[in-house]
Parts: sequence; structure tokens; C-alpha cells
Amino acid sequence: MRPARLLSSVLRTQQRAFSASSRRQDSYGIIGLGQMGYQMAKNLQSKLSPSDSVRLFDINKDAMHRLAEDIQTSQVGGAAVELAENVSKVAKDADTVITVLPEPAHIQGVYSEILKSNLSQRERVFIDSSTIDPSSSREVAKWVSDAKAGQFVDAPMSGGVVGATAGTLTFMLGCPDELVPRIEPILLRMGKRVLHCGAQGTGLSAKLANNYLLAVNNIATAEAMNLGIRWGLAPKILAGVINVSTGRCWPSEVNNPVPGVVDTAPAARDYAGGFGIGLMKKDLKLAIVAAEEAGAKLELGARAREVYELAEKEEKCKGRDFSVIYRFIGGKE
Repeated sequence: MRPARLLSSVLRTQQRAFSASSRRQDSYGIIGLGQMGYQMAKNLQSKLSPSDSVRLFDINKDAMHRLAEDIQTSQVGGAAVELAENVSKVAKDADTVITVLPEPAHIQGVYSEILKSNLSQRERVFIDSSTIDPSSSREVAKWVSDAKAGQFVDAPMSGGVVGATAGTLTFMLGCPDELVPRIEPILLRMGKRVLHCGAQGTGLSAKLANNYLLAVNNIATAEAMNLGIRWGLAPKILAGVINVSTGRCWPSEVNNPVPGVVDTAPAARDYAGGFGIGLMKKDLKLAIVAAEEAGAKLELGARAREVYELAEKEEKCKGRDFSVIYRFIGGKE
């Protein structure tokens, strides 16, 4: 890895080269460079003008320097890159700040720190693409509004690491109507579709409702496939019947949990990659919490959550795609 001093020098040189011919236009900040945020940052930076700037921060300094090196060696142009010392410096002079963090507590901690700092006055937009519960998101939005620091919107995404890398994510946007024309072009630099769901918080509500359905459908698909196979049906024939009938769903057609049915599904590679069972457990938990707050009854929620929790504890399932539930229930492989 290149020493930090040399890397900083390279980045400063890059900035001077980028800004020599025109004034700097827009300043972006990205906080959270995990598997999703890392790839989103790469796509955003590469599609911005050389007169723009992107400040990066992650608690993992290696991730920051690795991303800066990736951008430098790719020579794709795009916005100038700066590495920030903390989250406050990311947001201080930014027009747009994007956060991609694992848990509600992380979002609350980051925004608490940002809002305690001396932010410059501007029409700043905070775009949170984390998957957290809607109530926590609305709470942070109120903090930002009360501090007159800008506007906070939610834009959780669908598409996983593959979509983040390819720039094909779908964003579910929760924000006022008047902000859509400003935010949509930013998100389309990192994805291919933006679905405006309504006011702040509705993007998360839409995602969690979808993922609740996905979690239940996945278990039901695994059970139905296991049942039919034990009755003597060939897996591909059974899947073919389901996928032209009323049982058709994404877990049966695209992410079928039985090895050999769909060549591109995680089941074909020992359930590696895909959407991790731990992430599905997390999203299901968030959906259940949000449902309780809304007074919505979920007959299957608690049992589905228990299934994912039990499966994740087993070594043969831990860390694998959530379709590994088929293995957990004893499906024939």
C-alpha cells in the first residue's frame, strides 16, 4: 500500500490538474466505504465533472486509501478526490453528503457529530442510503432541519454489491417533491433507477415492506421446492411449473434455492455471494419494528425472523446467501 504522505501528494496534484481549467462547481461528501459505499463512491466520482470534488471518509482508513488509489490508477478522470480526517470535515463545505452505514446507531452518531460542527451555510442535501428503520431516519431528518443544516432524505437501494459495482442500483427515494429534480441525477450516477416513494421516510418504508415479502417468499419457496422434490419431481420441472403459475416469485425464478435450477443463482456456487443471510435477518428485524410502530399485524414475521436467526447460527449456513434456508430445512442438494 502506498504511504499516506505520498498518496496525499498524488491527490493534491490530481486536484490541481482537475481544477486548472475551470472553477470548482459542486462539492460532494461520502461517509461509509463498505462493500456498497465503496463502489457507489467510485461510480459517482467517475461521472462527475473534473471541476467538482468528492471528500471521502470511513472509520477504516485502509478503505479510504485503497479507494483513492483505485481512482488514481483507473485514470478515468472525474471529480477531484480528497480524504477527510473526520465526518465533520466531509460535511463542512459540501453541497451533497451521502451516507451508507450499517445500523441506525451509526447514522445517529455520524449526524450528531456533523451537526455539532461549524457547518457553512448553504442549501445542503444529506442523502442517506443506509437501510435503517423509518422512525430513526425521521428523527435524524428533524435534527438536520432544527439545526438549519440542510435537508435530509432517505434513499435506500436495491441491487447488492453487484449492482453497486455495475452502477445498476435501484434507489427508493423519500423526499419532498421539489427536491426530486436535484437528487435524482445524483443517484443516477450510481444506479439506473430512482423510484420516488413520497415524503421523507417513505423510501425506507417501501424497501422494508418489499424485503419483508422477500424474506417470507424465500422461506416458502425453499419449502415448496423441498416438498416437490421429496414427492419425486425433478427440480427444474418443478421450478418450471411454479414459474408459469401463481406461485411465481423472485426467489423461485431468479434466486432459486435449489442447486442446479438456475445457473446464475448463489445456490449454484454453494450459496456464495448474493444477499447475505445476516442482512436479510437485519432487514426483517427492522421491518417488524416498523410494523409494530405502525400498528400493522404481521402473522408470519416473528416465525420468519426465528428461522433466519437459527439458520445463521449454523456453520453450513453462516455468511451465505439467504437462499441457504433451503439447506437449513434439509433440502436435497
